[in-house]
Amino acid sequence: MTTVCTACGVLLLVSLGLAAAAFADGPDWSYSGHGGPAAWAELDPAFATCGLGQLQSPIDIRGAKTVELPAIRFDYRAGRPTIVDNGHTLQLNIAPGSAIEVGGERFELLQFHFHKPSEEKIDGQAHDMVVHFVHRDAVGHLAVVAVLLDRGNENPLLAALWQRLPQAKHQEVRLDLELDATALLPAERGYYTFQGSLTTPPCSENVRWFVLKGATTVGEGQLATFGNLYESNARPVQPLHEREILATP
Repeated sequence: MTTVCTACGVLLLVSLGLAAAAFADGPDWSYSGHGGPAAWAELDPAFATCGLGQLQSPIDIRGAKTVELPAIRFDYRAGRPTIVDNGHTLQLNIAPGSAIEVGGERFELLQFHFHKPSEEKIDGQAHDMVVHFVHRDAVGHLAVVAVLLDRGNENPLLAALWQRLPQAKHQEVRLDLELDATALLPAERGYYTFQGSLTTPPCSENVRWFVLKGATTVGEGQLATFGNLYESNARPVQPLHEREILATP
């Protein structure tokens, strides 16, 4: 992966919206209409990569090459995160301590957030929702784990979260319960992996993606609750160009 300087890492953190103010101060982008995905690159010079980048996400995962890959070791720990409706999704900001390890590399969990429907597709098929777990290593490289959600049984963790939704946008609230993000992970943790980007402006590239093959469930009512806030907040799939997609057996 291309080395990213510390200052670049800080800039990426701002773009990820770890502070609600980042969304309030930036150009007005959306998922439809004048500020929708087709126009992102024109809204601000800082968003140019959304239109010019060659490693853009999400993608339609097809023709993955099956190889032996290291397992993802999830070291997520219970804690009291903050939750914010940032105007584009619901986001949980995580205190330091949770991480993944892949092939000897450790990435700290920064936040996770939701999209409806899933942004990534597999053989042309989208899922009902997806959770994106955003991580960063010690030198600023980003890694995102995508967990697909399919309509089915209610998810206990989502049940607890949906009961504690913020009353106003951009209002960051500390949850009054201990939360372990492991509860959102499927039992099957094989994955697809590729180089990509952030899926929201500024669409910064050189992000390492892991899309888990297994899915977890979201209840019909839980899906509707999120849909009342964000009926559709998914960027369309982007060209693959010359990228290689690898998959665990």
